[in-house]
Amino acid sequence: MKKKTTYIWMGTIVALSVILFAVIYFFNLQDNAIKVASKVDAGGPPTLSYYIQGDMNDPLEKPMDVTKVGQYVYVTDTNHKQVQAFDTSGTPIFKFGKEGSDKGQFKFPYGIAGDKDGNVYVADLYNGKISIFTSKGKFIKYFEVANKKDSLKGPGGLRIYNNKLYVTDIPKNKVNVFDLTGKKLLEINTATGKKDALNAPNAVTVDDDNNIYVSDTGNQRLVVYDQNGKYKRIINGSADGKGSSKFVNPRGIGVQANGTLLMVDNMTHYLYGYDKEGKQVFQIGGIGSEKEQFYLPNGLFVDDKGEVFITDTVNARVGLYY
Repeated sequence: MKKKTTYIWMGTIVALSVILFAVIYFFNLQDNAIKVASKVDAGGPPTLSYYIQGDMNDPLEKPMDVTKVGQYVYVTDTNHKQVQAFDTSGTPIFKFGKEGSDKGQFKFPYGIAGDKDGNVYVADLYNGKISIFTSKGKFIKYFEVANKKDSLKGPGGLRIYNNKLYVTDIPKNKVNVFDLTGKKLLEINTATGKKDALNAPNAVTVDDDNNIYVSDTGNQRLVVYDQNGKYKRIINGSADGKGSSKFVNPRGIGVQANGTLLMVDNMTHYLYGYDKEGKQVFQIGGIGSEKEQFYLPNGLFVDDKGEVFITDTVNARVGLYY
C-alpha cells in the first residue's frame, strides 16, 4: 500500500512539473513574440527570403517593376518586352507580351499594378499606353482617359488603391489619379509651391491614410502629399528635407503596415526606410551581387501580407523580403 501511495505521489509530482514547465514555456514564447513584434513595429529592415530570377531558358533581363495580384507575382521583364508571372514560391508559371506597338505588345513595359478583379495593368513608357490584361495575360483593352487633354505621354510608375489608378507621367512631370473608368480625379505637378515643379517623377504609392508618396527622381527627393494632393513634406535624407539630398535617382517606393516608407535609390544601390515624420530608420544594401546587395534597384512593392518585392535590374532578379 505504501509503495502504491509513493507511485501516486511521484506521478503527481511529475505531472505538476510538466504543467509548470509548459506554463513557463508558454509565457516565454509570449514574451519572445512580444519582443519580435516590437522589433518589427520599430521599423527594422526587412529580411531577404529568396530571389525570383525566371527559368534557365528565359531568365529575367532588366526587371523594372513588380506587383502581386491574387496568387501570382508579375514582373515587367523589360529587355524581353514582356511580363513574366510567377507563383508565390518564385516558380515561373507563364509570360505574355512581345515587342511591338499593337494590342498586347510592348516597347518598354515599366510600371505594373492589379485591380480587385485580378486584372493586370502595364504601363508602356515608350508606347505611351497602359494595357489591361486578364490575370492569365490575355489582352482586354487599353486604359482610356475620359478627356483627351489628360492623355498620357510616358506612363511610368503605376499603382491601384481603392479603385483609383495612380500613374506618373515621366516626360510630362506630373502624377495623375484616375478612377478606373478614366475620369481624372487629381493632378499633382508641384511640391512646395507653384515654382517648385516635379521633375521626371518615377514612382508613386499610397498609405493606409491615403497619403500620396512620389519619387521626384529628377529632383533627387521624395515628396509626400495628403489625399487631396496638398503638400506635406520632402524627404531627401537631410534634416527636415531642407538640406542637400543624399539620394541619387530615387525610384521604387512602398509603405509598410507600421507606416515605414521604403525606397530604393537606384544609383546608390540602397534600400532606405523612413518613419512617418521622415526620419531615417534604416539603410541596407550597397552595390554588388551578393545576398541583400543591389545593382541599380528600381521597382518596389509591398503586398497586403507585408511582403516586400524589389526589382534588382542589373542582377536580373527580384528579391522577396519579409
